[in-house]
Amino acid sequence: MGLFGKTHEKDPKEQVNEWCHKIRKEGYQLDRQIRSIEREEEKVKRSLKEAAKKNDKDVCITLAKEIVNARKHIAKIHTSKAHLNSIQLQMKNQLSLLRVSGSIQKSTEVMQAMQRLVNVPEVAATMREMSKEMMKAGIMEEMIEETMESIEPDVEDMEEQAQEEIDKVLWELTAGALGKVPAVSTDTPSSSRDKHEEAVGGVEEEDDQDALEDMKSRLEALRS
Repeated sequence: MGLFGKTHEKDPKEQVNEWCHKIRKEGYQLDRQIRSIEREEEKVKRSLKEAAKKNDKDVCITLAKEIVNARKHIAKIHTSKAHLNSIQLQMKNQLSLLRVSGSIQKSTEVMQAMQRLVNVPEVAATMREMSKEMMKAGIMEEMIEETMESIEPDVEDMEEQAQEEIDKVLWELTAGALGKVPAVSTDTPSSSRDKHEEAVGGVEEEDDQDALEDMKSRLEALRS
């Protein structure tokens, strides 16, 4: 509190530098979390290989699910890091604008990135606090909470995709003893060759037919 109960506003440059510091700190925490998940994933991999040696398929499937979930979690954290990097880049841009105009400018990019991060558990608290500060500073408007109820994923498709990921992990870690080989192409060399020959044959038949029709037309023209 300042004199007569008034709160002094922070210097814009000081405020932006403070936001940059918070963003870097959150990024470091996300990096630590990724490393922690990866260490746990390695432990689960070793356990899965041991279970595979004992031919304990049920345990292998359970452990494969854990690995799939860990990889998905890491992918989400990397996405969150990308949004943090986007905000940090915009903060550097704000510092450049401050030198010219002396004031903070509104940023749509910051607002969009913040809107995606306020619901990410790992960074939610800091992002919500920063969003309030940014709204007060005029860098962004009040955010509208995104509702996803209308876009519900197909549960069957999700389950099918999850099963495919589990099969890939089992195949990868058991050297093909369990799971299924990842599908690359359904065509074998012979089937591809047969299809090509059929296609070429079809084209040749069409050419012969066209030539025959052309000859008929010429004969009709000569007769007339």
